[in-house]
Amino acid sequence: MSAGPVVQRVEPSGGAPPSPLRRHVPAQTPEALPATLPLCTDALDFDEDDDLEVFSKDTTLTDGNSFSSLVPTSPSSMINQYKFEDEPDISDIFITVDDPESHITAIETFITYRVVTKVSVISLYGLCTKQVLLRQVSLAIIGTAHVFHASEVDKTCTREGANNKHQQASEFDSSEYEVRRRYQDFLWLKSKLEETHPTLIIPPLPEKFIMKGMVERFNDDFIETRKKALHKFLNRIAEHPTLTFNEDFKVFLTAQAWELASHKKQGPGFLERMGQSVRAVASSMRGVKNRPDDIAVISDYVDIFSQKTNALDKIAQRIYKEEKEYLEQMKEYGPIFTLWSASEEDLASSLKGIASCIDKCCLATEQQMSGLSSSLIPITHEYVLYGEMLTGVMKRRDQIQTELDGKVYAMANKKADTERLKEEIGKLEDKVECANNALKADWDRWKQNMQNDMKSAFTTMAQNNVNYYEECLATWETFLSSQTNDLPQEEDPEDLS
Repeated sequence: MSAGPVVQRVEPSGGAPPSPLRRHVPAQTPEALPATLPLCTDALDFDEDDDLEVFSKDTTLTDGNSFSSLVPTSPSSMINQYKFEDEPDISDIFITVDDPESHITAIETFITYRVVTKVSVISLYGLCTKQVLLRQVSLAIIGTAHVFHASEVDKTCTREGANNKHQQASEFDSSEYEVRRRYQDFLWLKSKLEETHPTLIIPPLPEKFIMKGMVERFNDDFIETRKKALHKFLNRIAEHPTLTFNEDFKVFLTAQAWELASHKKQGPGFLERMGQSVRAVASSMRGVKNRPDDIAVISDYVDIFSQKTNALDKIAQRIYKEEKEYLEQMKEYGPIFTLWSASEEDLASSLKGIASCIDKCCLATEQQMSGLSSSLIPITHEYVLYGEMLTGVMKRRDQIQTELDGKVYAMANKKADTERLKEEIGKLEDKVECANNALKADWDRWKQNMQNDMKSAFTTMAQNNVNYYEECLATWETFLSSQTNDLPQEEDPEDLS
C-alpha cells in the first residue's frame, strides 16, 4: 500500500479580490415585513387568462418599469434581469479562489485550490418580491414560449419562507463554505452547466495545457495564472442571472470532497454520453437548413469575433515576447556603459548618465510588461476561449433544430407513426423556441459585458503606454539637459580683442 499524498503549500503571489454577485432585491427592515408579506399570498391569486391579457398589452409594473422584450427562458433569470429603480445594489455572495497546494501521489501530481464562498443574509421581503415577479413574468411567457406554467412557479413561494423574518439565500444553508477543488472538478462543473443550459453562454475555463514557450506546467507563474482564471470563472457564473441558481454550482461550492465524488456518480453513464456525442456529430454533419434570421446574425458575429480575437491574442502574445527579449538586451546594454566609464575619465559622467537612463527605462519597461500581462493579454485570451464556447453553443442549438427538421421531414414523407411524430414535433418546437429565447437573452447580456471588458482593457493599455513613454522621455530629457549644462562655454571673439 502506497503512502498518502505529499502536500506542499504553494504560496500565492497575490490574492484575487472577491467578486460579489449583484442581486437586486429591495432592502427592507424586519419591521416592514408585516406590511409586505401579504403580497406573497394575495398576489399569487391571479386569474391566468386575465394575467395573459394584461401582459400582452405591455403593461408596466406599479413602479413604472416594464420588462425587457428579451427575457431569458429561465424564471430565475427573468427575475434577476429586473431591477427596481429605487433599490440599492446588494451583494449576497462572494467567491474567492486562492491558496494553491501541490499534491504528489504515486501515480500523479496535481494542484488543488481553496474555494471560499461567503453568503450574506437577504430579507424575506426581497425574496418574496422576487417570487411574485417570477409568477408575473412566467404568466407573460406562457403565451409565447409554451414552456413554463404558473402552477410550477407557484411552488417557489412557500409557507416556510413566510414564517421566517430573515431567510438565507434560498440555494445555501450556511453563510460560509470552504472547500478544496482541483482542475478536474472545475471541468466537471463546466460540463454540467453546458448539459443543463445548452444555449446559455457558459464562462470559459483556462486550458488544461499551456502553450509551448510560455510557462512550464506547475511553476509559480502557471499556478498564479490558473488561479486567477479559475477565480474569474466562478465569479462569472455567480454573476450570471441563471447559472448562479444551478444546483451543480451549489454542490461545487459547498460539498466536501467525498460528497462531490458521490454527486458526480449520479450523472449519465459512459454509453449515454457517447450516444450524445454521436448524435451531436451526426447533426453537425447534416447541418441546419433554415436558421432564424436573428440566430443567423449571431452566428455570423461569432465567426468574425473569433477571427479577430484570435488575431489580437496572437499579436499581443508576440509583442509581450518581443518586449521580454528587448528588456533582456537592455539589461545587458546598461552595464557596458558603466564599465566603459572606468577607463574614460573625460566621458565618465556621460557614460554613467546613459547607464542610469537605461536602468530607469528597464524599470519602466518591466512595469509596461506587467500591465500588458495583467490587463490586455488575459482579457483577449479569455475572449478567444469565449469564441470557442460560443461556437459550441451554436452547435448545440443547431443540434436541437436539426432533430426537429428530421422529424418534420419524416412527417412529410410519412416514414413513421404520424400521431407520435406530431407529439414529438410539438415538443421539439417548444424546445427550439426555448433554446432560441435563452440564447438571444443571454447574448445581449454577454455582449454588453464583453464590450465593457474590452473597453476597460484597451483604456488601461493606452494609459500604461502613455505612462511608459512619458517616463522614458522625461528620463532622456533630463540627461540631455545635464549634458548641455556641462558643455564648456565658447568665448566671444570680441572679448578677446
